[in-house]
Amino acid sequence: MAVVTTRQSMLFQVILAFVLFLSILNNVNAGITSTFIRSEWPATDIPLDNEAFAVPNGHNAPQQVHITQGDYDGRSVIISWVSPDEPGSSKVHYGKSENNYEFTAEGTVNNYTFYKYKSGYIHHCLVDNLEYSTKYYYKIGSGDTAREFWFETPPEINPDTPYKFGIIGDLGQTYNSLSTLEHYIQSGAKAVLFLGDLSYADRYDYNDIGLRWDTWGRFVERSTAYQPWIWNAGNHEIDYFPHLEEVTPFKNYLERYTTPYKACKSSSPLWYAIRRASAHIIVLSSYSPFVKYTPQWTWLREELKRVDREKTPWLIVLMHVPIYNSNSAHFMEGESMRSVFESWFVEYKVDVIFAGHVHAYERSYRISNIRYNITSGDAYPVPDKSAPVYITVGDGGNQEGLADRFLDPQPEYSAFREASYGHSTLEIMNRTHALYHWNRNDDGKKLATDAFVLRNQYWANNQRRRKLKKHYLRSIQLKRIGYWLIRSKGSQSIVIHRLHP
Repeated sequence: MAVVTTRQSMLFQVILAFVLFLSILNNVNAGITSTFIRSEWPATDIPLDNEAFAVPNGHNAPQQVHITQGDYDGRSVIISWVSPDEPGSSKVHYGKSENNYEFTAEGTVNNYTFYKYKSGYIHHCLVDNLEYSTKYYYKIGSGDTAREFWFETPPEINPDTPYKFGIIGDLGQTYNSLSTLEHYIQSGAKAVLFLGDLSYADRYDYNDIGLRWDTWGRFVERSTAYQPWIWNAGNHEIDYFPHLEEVTPFKNYLERYTTPYKACKSSSPLWYAIRRASAHIIVLSSYSPFVKYTPQWTWLREELKRVDREKTPWLIVLMHVPIYNSNSAHFMEGESMRSVFESWFVEYKVDVIFAGHVHAYERSYRISNIRYNITSGDAYPVPDKSAPVYITVGDGGNQEGLADRFLDPQPEYSAFREASYGHSTLEIMNRTHALYHWNRNDDGKKLATDAFVLRNQYWANNQRRRKLKKHYLRSIQLKRIGYWLIRSKGSQSIVIHRLHP
C-alpha cells in the first residue's frame, strides 16, 4: 500500500510539473463560468416546528446564544443570549476546565418592541482578560435550566500564526441554509467572517418579523455559541417598515448582535476592526454614509494607518455589496463605494475583500480601476499587483434563491463564477501564504469546487518583486485524481477546480 501511495504521489508531482510547463508555453485566457446546474431544494424557510429551531427545555432557559470578539486583539469575547420569559441572571460563569467555573462576569440586559412584537430579554456580557490559545467553558442561566458551552481563544498575535476562518454570507433559514451551516461546522475553521443578511426576517410582516429573528438565533446557535462570528450588516438587516411605524434602521439587528466597535475608535457598531491571530480584519457598512468626511470615511482612513503588517500581515476587508460583480443581480451597486475606497485598498495592499449580497459565487483576479474617471484614464479594470482579490460569497442558502444570470461574455477580471450555494474557508499558513476554498453545497454534499493559494500582498510580493503580467491560465483535466489544475501567471498561485459539470 505504501508503494502504491508513493507512486501516486510521484505521478501527481510529474503531472503538476507538466501542467506548469504547458502554462508557460501556451497561455490561454481562461476565466471560468461553471456550467454546473444545481437541482432545486425547497426555497422556503424551514417550518417553525422543525427541530432546527428547537427551544431549550425548561422555564426561561437561555437561547439564541452567540459570541463575537469583544476587543481589538482577541483577548475578550462578548457572549449574548436571550431569556424568553423574564430577565433572569446576566452573569457568565467561566473557567478553563469543564464544570469548574472559577470566574464570573456581569453583563447587561434589555428588551425592545417591534410593531406589536416584544422581544425576550437580551443579554450581552463582555468576558475579558482571557489567555490566548485557551479553551474556556462557560455557563449561563440558573438552576436546572442553566446551559453550558465552550469556546477557544485565538493564538497570540504573531505574523506567522496559522489560523482558519470560515466565510458565510446571506444565510437565511432554509434547508439550503442548514446544509451550508452543517458543512461549515465540519470544516475545522475557528471563526466566521459573516458578510451580512442574517435571518431574512424582513421578508415577513407584522409579528412574524420578530419571531423569525428568534428562530434564526436558535438555528445558528450550534455554531455561534462555540466560536465567534464576526458580524457585518446587510440590506436585510435594515428592517424599514413605514406601514408598521418602524423606521429606525437596523433596530432588530443592533439590539441582538453587538460588535467591539469602541475598541477600534469607531463611532458605530456597523463599521469596526479587529485583529485575530495574524489577520487585521476591517468590517465596512455598505448602507451607511461613506463619502468624504463622513464618520465611516474618516474612521477607515485612520484605521488603515493603524495596520501593522509586521504583526498582522493579512489585511482582510468585509462588506456586504461587492465592488466587482459580473452577475445581473445587483450589478454595479458597489460602484459608489469602489469610487471612494478602492484607491485606499490598493495603496494599503489589501489581500482580499469578501462580500455577499449576490446569491452566487465569484472570484476575481487582482485588478483595479483606480485610473478611471469620466473624462480620461482606463475605462476598464486592469491587472494590478497591489490590488485585492475580490470574492463574493453571497450563497449561504436563503429563500430568495440563486442569482444564476451571469453577464456574457465573462469579464476579463472574473476568474471563476458559479450559481450555487456554499461557504468558503481561508486557512492562513504563515505570513506569506494562505489556502482558500469555496465549497459547493451539491444537494447536501460538500464539494471543494474552487481553491487557490493566496499570496500575501505585503510579504510575498515584496519578496518576489515580479512584474505583473496579464493573468493567463492553462488547464488540463486530470481524470485519475479528479481535479483541474490551473496555473495563473501573476500574483496568485495554483488554482484547483473539481472535475464536476
